[in-house]
Formats: sequence, C-alpha cells, structure tokens
Amino acid sequence: MLADSLRYSSALAVALAIVFIVIMARITFIKLFNGSIAPPRLLPNVTDFTSLWKLFTAAPVLVTAFVCHFNVHTIDNELADSSLIQKVVRASLVLCSSVYILTASFGFLLFGESTLDDVLANFDADLGIPYGSLFNDIVRVSYALHLMLVFPVIFSSLRFYLNDLLFPSARSIDLDNVRFVLMTTGLIFSSYVAANFIPSIWDAFQFTGATATVCLGFIFPAAIALRDPNGIATKKDKVLSVVMIVLAVSSNVVAISSNINTIFNKNVDPHE
Repeated sequence: MLADSLRYSSALAVALAIVFIVIMARITFIKLFNGSIAPPRLLPNVTDFTSLWKLFTAAPVLVTAFVCHFNVHTIDNELADSSLIQKVVRASLVLCSSVYILTASFGFLLFGESTLDDVLANFDADLGIPYGSLFNDIVRVSYALHLMLVFPVIFSSLRFYLNDLLFPSARSIDLDNVRFVLMTTGLIFSSYVAANFIPSIWDAFQFTGATATVCLGFIFPAAIALRDPNGIATKKDKVLSVVMIVLAVSSNVVAISSNINTIFNKNVDPHE
C-alpha cells in the first residue's frame, strides 16, 4: 500500500514539475515576443580569484540534484523483474536532467542577472505580462505541491535506513507503531526546524552537496567496490574506485572552501 501511494505521489510530482516548466516557458516566450527580455550573458563573469572560486559553489548543488542512490534499492525490491532497474535508473536520470536543464534555461532566460538562488522567489515580482500575478500564484502553488509530494518519497527511505541504523536487530518498523510514530515525528520536526533556521536553500545544498551527497554518490559506492566482499570487482573497477574517491575528496575540499569563502565575503560590508 505504501509503495502504491508513493508511486502515485511521485507521478503527480513529476506532472506538477512539467506544469511548472510549461508555465515558465510560456511566460518566457511571451516576453520574448514582446521584446522585453534582454540577451542573457552566456559566460560567467570572472574578474578576480574570488569570482573564480565562487564558480565551484555550483558543483555541490549539481551533485545533490543527481543523488538518488538511497531510493534505488527500495525501488528494485518493488519491481517484479529486478533486471529492469537499470532502465528505470536511466529513464529517471534522463527525466531529471531534462527538468533541470529546461528549468535552468527558461529561468535564466526569463530573469537573467536577477535570477535568485531559489528561482521561485523570482515569481514574487511583477512579470510585466497580462495576468502576471495569476501566473505567479500558479507557479508557486504548483511547485509547492510538487515539493510536498516529493518529500514522502525521500522521507520514506530516510526513515527506513535510519531505523536500520539505530535498531539493527529490532523487528520491522512497519510492525512497531510506537517506533514508527516517534521516528516519523522526530524526523519531521527536525526537518521543520532546519528549514526555518537555514537562511538560504542554496547554502543548504552547497554544504550537503559537498559532504553527505558526495559520500553517498561517490565515496561510499567506491569504498564498497574496493572492499569487494563477494570478490566480483575487477582490477579496473578498483582503479576507478580509487580515482573516484580521490576526485570526490579533492572536490569536497575545494567546494567547502569556496562555500565558506563565499559566505564570509557575503557578510563583509564592501564599503568597510
């Protein structure tokens, strides 16, 4: 039953994301035909070492966008034919990439240099088109619903793995209502507190992308391949695993350093 409900919520979330893109594309084309969109800058404005360093802050966000490893095993368990998991993963990556690219393209084309870290915040202002306020409301509501529907998919895996980590020998959490309620309440409360105290979603993605998601996406899988408990990894696999760990750790150091540097520079008054 839970898997079925998550399937439907995921499908609806994807549909709402597509609605968001369609509306953004419509607004962009309307403004293009009106001639009210300035040509966007195609290359980053790198004037000094600080601006060059700032470019690396985007890398953790990109990494976070493609980390879905924690859902793969649960989805695989739900498939009648587990051999389909590779096709499912590839289709998901193609779909996500398309959504990300289209959102970024239309968002930057529409707002240009005024594009904010959270593009939804750009839909607070006057769009300069007929029924602009209505489009603003539709975009914000549709994406809010999208996030609400995506959250249970991620949250379900988080609760499942955290339960296994904290209670490895206990019975299934589905059979223990008290533990289920306590863990669910605790995780939701923690998420709520974090969401209210983190000043910017960009800052959150920068640090989680440079730490947790890099570990989940690159370091841990490579470490498992190096350990090779079943003796199935080839020499090539192990070499690639070492390279992956080295690159991940190196990029971590650079990303975290650039994140800290950007935050400190943001808090410094330029007139001082």
